[in-house]
Amino acid sequence: MREAGRRRALLALAGAALAAAAFALGPGATGTARAQDPRAAEAQRAARDWLALTDRFDSVGSREVAGKRFKDAMTADEWSLALRRERSPLGTLEQRTLLQTLFEKSFSGLPDGDYALVSFRSAYSNRAEVRESVTLEREADGRWRVIGYFLR
Repeated sequence: MREAGRRRALLALAGAALAAAAFALGPGATGTARAQDPRAAEAQRAARDWLALTDRFDSVGSREVAGKRFKDAMTADEWSLALRRERSPLGTLEQRTLLQTLFEKSFSGLPDGDYALVSFRSAYSNRAEVRESVTLEREADGRWRVIGYFLR
């Protein structure tokens, strides 16, 4: 992978980390969504559906349903390499539990819009405790799409 491509891949994977910090610290955060909030159900479903594709290492499918910002951040080949590099060492998914869903209208580096950060506590066969953060944007068609993914 060329150096510029590597930087874009790392940017996309780390994008959710920046979003998490912005959600936690930024003014205007609306906080954790309540279970009856229809936005939460929609964003969580989009995040889980996207994660199911990554669990199968379906880089083509996961990139296809991702948001424009995700696709603009790296090529399909760069995403495929990044996904395998980051997820393969973890092994097989054993459990994924929703932790929280946060909403924000704006945060540093992106224009105002509708953003969601969906966080999970996950367990994999080679690592028992993993935090997964999926950042989504509600795009012009009204659908939530993944624009960032971060593991820690």
